[in-house]
Amino acid sequence: MDLPVVVDSNDDEIVSHELEQMRSILEEATLETHSTPLANRPRLPRIPLSKRNRAVLRALNPMLVTYLEASRDLCETDSILFGAAVAVCRIIGAKLPMAGRATTSSAIPAWRKRIEDRIAKAGALIGRLTSFR
Repeated sequence: MDLPVVVDSNDDEIVSHELEQMRSILEEATLETHSTPLANRPRLPRIPLSKRNRAVLRALNPMLVTYLEASRDLCETDSILFGAAVAVCRIIGAKLPMAGRATTSSAIPAWRKRIEDRIAKAGALIGRLTSFR
């Protein structure tokens, strides 16, 4: 969900109706992540620090205070902060993987592929050298 964030060039304030949309997205994301086990949470992408993204972060930070004050333990605090990160990704339009971390577990790591390719190239070179000899 990509919301058009209107930022005033003078003071970087976000319009009030957009704040309400952000608050509802934050509420929805924190409720989703509260019921999601840690192993099934999606990996969060890196977000570039542009002027628009900073304005979104500045708008969401004060909203988190009420959630964090009501937090009872560290697990709940982690859930709230992860929900806020998911909300930021949704607001700015960053892509989140749907199935979580479990989808990439069966893939061969890149470092292993590189090593296997080097071994195959070395084997081919050794074969050519022995046939040349």
